[in-house]
Amino acid sequence: MSIREDQSRFRDIVRGKIKENFKDYVTHGEMIGKRENDYVKIPVPYIDIPRFKYGPKQKGGVGQGDGKPGDQVGGKPGDQQKPGQGKAGNEGGEHEIEVDITFEELADILGEELELPRIEPKGSKIQSEKNRYSSMAPVGPEGLRHFKSSYKQALKRYISSGLYDPEDPVIIPIRGDYRYRSTKQTQKPQANAVVIYIMDVSGSMGNEQKEIVRLESFWINAWLKKHYKGLETRFIIHDATAREVDEDTFFRTSESGGTLISSAYKLCREIIMREYPPQEWNIYPFHFSDGDNWSGDDTRLCMNILKESILPAVNFFGYGQVESKYGSGQFIKDLEKEFPSEDKIILSKVKNKDAILPSIKEFLGKGR
Repeated sequence: MSIREDQSRFRDIVRGKIKENFKDYVTHGEMIGKRENDYVKIPVPYIDIPRFKYGPKQKGGVGQGDGKPGDQVGGKPGDQQKPGQGKAGNEGGEHEIEVDITFEELADILGEELELPRIEPKGSKIQSEKNRYSSMAPVGPEGLRHFKSSYKQALKRYISSGLYDPEDPVIIPIRGDYRYRSTKQTQKPQANAVVIYIMDVSGSMGNEQKEIVRLESFWINAWLKKHYKGLETRFIIHDATAREVDEDTFFRTSESGGTLISSAYKLCREIIMREYPPQEWNIYPFHFSDGDNWSGDDTRLCMNILKESILPAVNFFGYGQVESKYGSGQFIKDLEKEFPSEDKIILSKVKNKDAILPSIKEFLGKGR
């Protein structure tokens, strides 16, 4: 078996282990902090491959030295097996190793587990250059020599020169017959997308609620990155006021005080209108909150901003309501009442970590 086949088999084993324990990976966030570019370090149970282990040459025993048939392996003649020494342990013997897995592989597993449809991007505006082996050339590196094309060229030469003998059809290509695979640069349409995460960081959103948002956004990103190369992400936090922050600040900020959701929707609208023309971008805002808002007047303002500015510009708007013992949970009811049949609004209740996977399926299950 070749090294490449060994690697492929190992990847299949790792993939199987991840699928076997997929819910645990989704609801535990240790691996999220171990990202490197397009890879994530993910812990899997240690896979021990059987192998021979040789002892020091100076030791005797069966197969080496003075051993006799019937002797205990690894011991001296006449030795009897003795019970182990010391106290029994109370810890499990299983160990873990970390393996690198790409976001695309994680997305594939997520898609298989949740049966997610492929996303059909709206518009393909950016042209990306890509090299394809789509032609043949008479010169090139030996590693790219194309046997079939070289043979056909040699056969043409034999036939045209009268050398071909059907009774003895031996064809010997010469250097002039060699053909090599050649690259051709093509322009490939590439749709572009941005995800805008919005989170309520008022006093009622505790660490548990933020961890749920952190985990869910990681897996949403993994799926969207599979469909959009170079996916952009933006982060907005809000209590009574809203501000844009980096990803680390987004998940670590602790605020307190009241909540004006409209402040975040205004900032989201501003970012879209200023930097992401809807005709050129696939836009995905996700708002996570425990459902509290300062007043009915502010809620009505939120509905107007959604209806007039945000919804016409985006692929869809996702609202995830994270359950909190301090939050009223009213905002999702207001959205349901205001938009009873709006296809561009997707609502999800996230009671706890076990609800993350169903919530992701609600958001991404329509393939938009």
